[in-house]
Amino acid sequence: MDNSTYSFGMIGLGTMGRNLLLNMADNGFSVAGYDKDASKITTLEKEGAGKPVKGFTALNDFLASLSSPKVIMMLVPAGKIVDNVIDELCPLLSKGDIIIDGGNSHFTDTTARVSRLEEKGLHFFGMGVSGGEEGARRGPSMMPGGDTHAYQYMQPVFEKIAAKVNGEPCVAYIGPGASGHFVKMVHNGIEYALMQLIADAYEIMRRSLQLSNEEIRSVFADWNNGRLQSYLLEITADIFAYKEQDGSYLVDKIKDEARSKGTGKWTTQVATDLELPVPTIDIAVALRNLSKYKSLRTALAAAYPAEDKKSTNGKEGITKLEAAFYFSTISIYAQGLHLLSRASAEYKYQLKLDEIARIWRGGCIIRAALLEDIYKAYKANPALEHLFLDASVQAMIQSALPAARDIVSTQMANGISIPAFANALSYFDAIRSENLPQNLVQAQRDYFGAHTYELIGKEGVFHTEWEGNQ
Repeated sequence: MDNSTYSFGMIGLGTMGRNLLLNMADNGFSVAGYDKDASKITTLEKEGAGKPVKGFTALNDFLASLSSPKVIMMLVPAGKIVDNVIDELCPLLSKGDIIIDGGNSHFTDTTARVSRLEEKGLHFFGMGVSGGEEGARRGPSMMPGGDTHAYQYMQPVFEKIAAKVNGEPCVAYIGPGASGHFVKMVHNGIEYALMQLIADAYEIMRRSLQLSNEEIRSVFADWNNGRLQSYLLEITADIFAYKEQDGSYLVDKIKDEARSKGTGKWTTQVATDLELPVPTIDIAVALRNLSKYKSLRTALAAAYPAEDKKSTNGKEGITKLEAAFYFSTISIYAQGLHLLSRASAEYKYQLKLDEIARIWRGGCIIRAALLEDIYKAYKANPALEHLFLDASVQAMIQSALPAARDIVSTQMANGISIPAFANALSYFDAIRSENLPQNLVQAQRDYFGAHTYELIGKEGVFHTEWEGNQ
């Protein structure tokens, strides 16, 4: 290969695309980038000075610089833009060339693109990439799914640039079709729930335990040094350490109106379609939406004033909160993994949950010490129907459950909103219930709509004329 030929091309040189390309160059791969924005080319070549990396603003020149088969990865906004880029590329590529969608595309869009590009003789796969700016630059977690030939061709590259845990790269072939993007979508749903759980813990510490920002920072930092160790807790401690020049905390000045890019919503929608509950993810999405109604919340706060009641403080209060947080974290991961299990059967994705837990241990936003236990649970029993059925997980739950009940009951009695804690606990109590009250729901449906019901120990469906039998 001469110096004018590059083995890999990236379309979209925003933060993620640029840093992933530089990561490849750091590892000795000769790479090219394309973006219509000349300033992004300048940034790429400045940061990649002395490395085998070059930027282009002309698509034809970019493609001409790539060796065959051409391997092109897109990191552009999901939706129509992805299709536009593919439409622009297709006439310029040859059979056997490879296109990779590394953005957060909806899995149904990826399914359609797989079929369309197969017909053109092009290899295509969707790949979830997690880890943010730092992960892309130093080692992300990657979830490729789709064309096996294309992935095998790129496997040495991805394994080289991925995050490593115990020497193992945090990348693995996920499965056929759109499975890679589906798994990344659920990853993001779990992320939503974990972020809401941390926000709940913050709310308890500032309103109920009445801790200062510095004390809250110390708690999050301490938790991150123990069994709760995770990337999200690590960055949360950093957020509470950040002060303005005047000594004030920046976090106190940020509007309490959260935004999102849709992947959490997609997770709840798909879970509903598959008739599988993920209530803590659902409520995390709902709270982001609720947060946007600031003027209404302000009016209702005046109409229903709250009087914060200080609950158990000191070491005892923090110890209980840590245990409740641990329980809730297990519940959140269990919900997400159960959804993956159900989707695997429905969409024939052939997902290996142990491998998914393994590659989530490093590089990605939801990486956490707990994932090592989850990995071991599914490694020991790949057919595990639900994480709660694993014996070691059951021991963790039993030890943390009393604290979870105490925290939820106390804070709700005090009028403090803790939706992630409450939903994580309610989910556990519902799914461990052999007999739910949904027999009454079925009777109600039959009463008003003749929707029928089934009987215990008797085949068939039944309808009753309920009225007039009092």
